Amino acid sequence: MILQTHLAQEPLLNVKNLTVAFKGRQGAAPVLNDISFVVYAGETLCLVGESGCGKSMTALAIMRLIPEPGEITQGSIELSGQNLAQFSINDVRKIRGNKISMIFQEPMTALNPVYTVGDQISEPLRLHQGLTKSEARTRTIEILKSVEIPVPEQRIDEFPHQLSGGMRQRVMIAMAMACNPDVLIADEPTTALDVTVQAQIFDLLREQQQRGTAIILITHDMGAVSEMSDRVVVMYGGRVVEEGLTTEILDKPAHPYTQGLIACLPELDPNPTFDRPDLPEIPGVVPSVWERGESCPFADRCDRVMAKCREAFPPSFQTGLTQKVACWLFEGQV
Repeated sequence: MILQTHLAQEPLLNVKNLTVAFKGRQGAAPVLNDISFVVYAGETLCLVGESGCGKSMTALAIMRLIPEPGEITQGSIELSGQNLAQFSINDVRKIRGNKISMIFQEPMTALNPVYTVGDQISEPLRLHQGLTKSEARTRTIEILKSVEIPVPEQRIDEFPHQLSGGMRQRVMIAMAMACNPDVLIADEPTTALDVTVQAQIFDLLREQQQRGTAIILITHDMGAVSEMSDRVVVMYGGRVVEEGLTTEILDKPAHPYTQGLIACLPELDPNPTFDRPDLPEIPGVVPSVWERGESCPFADRCDRVMAKCREAFPPSFQTGLTQKVACWLFEGQV
C-alpha cells in the first residue's frame, strides 16, 4: 500500500548525493559522504545507526544548521522542488520552523532558559503566520493542549527549568508542530524518557503524520523503528549502507552492519536460565572522519571483509522490492 502510494506521487523531500565536510588542520574531512534518500508526505522514514554514523549531522544539514567549520560541499536538498542547499540564510529562515521543523535531541539545551515556553512556541506563529501577540497566545494554549501539557494556561508562562523532562520534550514537539510543517525531523525524541512517556510522544508523532506531515525519525532503537517507521535508511561512517521498507530491513537485513544491529537486540526468554548466552556485539568502534577514506567504513569491523572492501565503497545493489544494500558481497548476485 505504501509503495503503491509512493509510485503515484513525487517525494516531498529529496536528498541527493549530499556531502558535508569539516575543514581542519589536516584538510577537509567528509562527515557525510554521498547521502541520498527521499521522504514522502504522510510517511515516517527512520535514519538508523550507532552514535557517530552521521544521523544527526544529516538532520542539521537538511535544516541548514551545520556548525562551523562544516559546509555542504556537494549535493542537493530539495523540499517541494526547491533546493535548500542553495538558499541564502535569510531564505532558509523563512522556511525553517515553518515548512520544515526539527525536534532536537536534548530539550534542556535546545530551549532558551530565559524565555517562557509560551514565548518560544508563539515566536514562529508571529514570524511565519503573522499572528498578533494575543492571537499567538491563544493558539499556543491550543497547541499545548494538543501535546497533552496539563494546565496549559499556567504552563505557558513558565520557564523550561520548571518543567519535567517529558513536558520539556512535549514543548519541543509543540514548537516544531506550531506551523504544521511539511517535514518534521525528530532526533532521538524519546531519549532518557520512561516508556510511558515514550509511547505518548510516539502517539503525538503519529497524529502529525496522519495530517500529511513527512517525518524523519532519527534513532538507534530498533524497537522504535519497528513501531514507527514505514521505511528505513541505515547509516554507517557517514554513508548510507542499506535502505528499504521496514519489513524488508527487519525481516531480511542484507548488510553485515544491519544484521549486527538487529542481532544485538535482546529477546525475552519465557524460560530464562542463568547460563543463557551473552548478547552478540559488533566488535570495534565507528571510525573517525580522518580514518574513512574511500573504502567501506565498516571494513575493519566486518567478519566477511574482502580485499576490494578496503579499496572502494561499493555501489548500491537491489536486493528486494525497494531494498538496496551497499556491500560488495552482493556484486553479481542480484
